[in-house]
Amino acid sequence: MNELKSKIALITGGTKGIGYGIAEALMQEGINVAITGRTLATAKEAANKLNEKGYKNIKAIGLEADVRNYESQEKALNKVVDEFGKVDFVIANAGLGHFGNVEDITIKEWQETIDTNLSGPFYTLKASLNQLKENKGYFITISSLAGTNFFKGGSAYNASKFGLTGFSQAAMLDLRDYGIKVSTIMPGSVSTYFNGNQPKDGDSWKIQIEDIGKLVVDLLKMNPRILPSKIEVRPTSPPTK
Repeated sequence: MNELKSKIALITGGTKGIGYGIAEALMQEGINVAITGRTLATAKEAANKLNEKGYKNIKAIGLEADVRNYESQEKALNKVVDEFGKVDFVIANAGLGHFGNVEDITIKEWQETIDTNLSGPFYTLKASLNQLKENKGYFITISSLAGTNFFKGGSAYNASKFGLTGFSQAAMLDLRDYGIKVSTIMPGSVSTYFNGNQPKDGDSWKIQIEDIGKLVVDLLKMNPRILPSKIEVRPTSPPTK
């Protein structure tokens, strides 16, 4: 089992939902975390909420960063190194969804989806690559079952997640020679605030954010010789139609 205490993780889009669940799970294992959000206020609010849980000798920091901009990602990475001295794990979680008939998706919606869900993880990896090389780190992307299963109204989202799945697998092959692990997690229905949704009591059948957090921890704890490079995650008992 890998020793995780004193390790440092950067999580993009960590202010709520899956990213927040991952941050909480990592802190429970003794990992310091940096979470990024689109605004400094929301990032700091989420970090403060995590710190209030009282994890001993562990802390979270919140940083403003736009995953669609490489310089913004680089700046955030440098702040993490300034604060903690290094970065061991990077979880590229930030994402969004625009859905609709291909005739109706606007150019702006298409660009925002691709820039966030596909270019964003690329920029995150490029910005953190030296740290990952130095520390033989782990890079994890949060894709989706939509990255292998297309659906009506999903042209932009499918394209971004199919691309992210392919990018992650190719990066895995490129980087394992440096001792860097790369995995992509592909969840199905998760109870989150994604795309304006509100988690509700009837969501108990869905994957919960703590489930994804536990999965990330399990990946980090695996023997260095083992690399689960692509993990599909589904609810056990979805409602029947």
